[in-house]
Amino acid sequence: MGLDEYQAALKAVEAGYAQNEEALIEMVQILWCHSRSQQNQLVPIWQDLQRQVKKQQETKDDFKDRLDHESGDAERSREENQEREKKSESVTTEVEVQPNQEVATLPVQAPSFTPVEQDGLLSLQSYFPVSRRAMVYGWRFLQRSVADGCRTVLDIPATVQHVTEQGYYLAPVYQRQKRNAARLLLLIDQNGSMMPFHRFTRDLVETAREESLLEEENVQVFYFHNVPATYVYQDVYLTKPIAMKDVLGQCDADTSVLIVGDAGAARGYRRQERIQETTRFLLQVRKRSSLIAWLNPMSRKRWVGSSAEILAYLVPMFQMDRFGFAEAIDVLRGLVTASEEERE
Repeated sequence: MGLDEYQAALKAVEAGYAQNEEALIEMVQILWCHSRSQQNQLVPIWQDLQRQVKKQQETKDDFKDRLDHESGDAERSREENQEREKKSESVTTEVEVQPNQEVATLPVQAPSFTPVEQDGLLSLQSYFPVSRRAMVYGWRFLQRSVADGCRTVLDIPATVQHVTEQGYYLAPVYQRQKRNAARLLLLIDQNGSMMPFHRFTRDLVETAREESLLEEENVQVFYFHNVPATYVYQDVYLTKPIAMKDVLGQCDADTSVLIVGDAGAARGYRRQERIQETTRFLLQVRKRSSLIAWLNPMSRKRWVGSSAEILAYLVPMFQMDRFGFAEAIDVLRGLVTASEEERE
């Protein structure tokens, strides 16, 4: 807590919101506690402080009574000594009077610390849409095998079939080596409302380039802000523009296009201009490839009332979690077409 919270509590007390102890505790819970676990934690701390204050007050009272008692004894001793001086004028008795002891400040023990249990508010701080491991696992399914290498792979079934047809064995049958010819185009919304998700988009790019079965030259990544318009960018700082027509010119029917962005769902905006520009971009992409999907880091319930709700009817859009990422990969592989996704 800071001074602002303390001053707010004092103002509430002065305004009459704490008529009794229960009302005071309830008012303090409303002002200072931000979760149910903190509210439950405040009550034992309050009771502990009360016990300490009561014990401190009892110690002060005992100390005061002891001082009063010692002062009374000293006063009676002085009176007796004065009487003795009157009776025996020749004998002088020095009476030592102890100085009054000063009341020392008593230390106040800090309340015992109780770890705060994890609740719903703390879970928001560790929000994790999709793990890096899930990304690596999902990219492994994005394959398009093409046999165009050397004939070095032994084909046992074909060899057996060849021997059966000829009746004798001459030589084994070899097949061409296969390679993953799948191509991926990643278009990622950068900055603005996407800043909290930069970590996940960075992992998405790194796993696609380094930990997938895709060849490095078949993975292209470009960035945009809000809408992939006339230009996109080759770096995360949006300083190296490249024309969108040049990017789409490298796409063909076998190119998988994955768009990552909130589509206005983060702030809940529904802007006609954004919807129109994004629609024009999607129409350009569909002329090149039908393997297109959209990953949205916001949950589906946040799409309602935003531009994402409209765009979800134009392109297969999935929530960025483990299941949504797997469904997006199925669309990029061609297992689920856009028309089937729209019917669902």
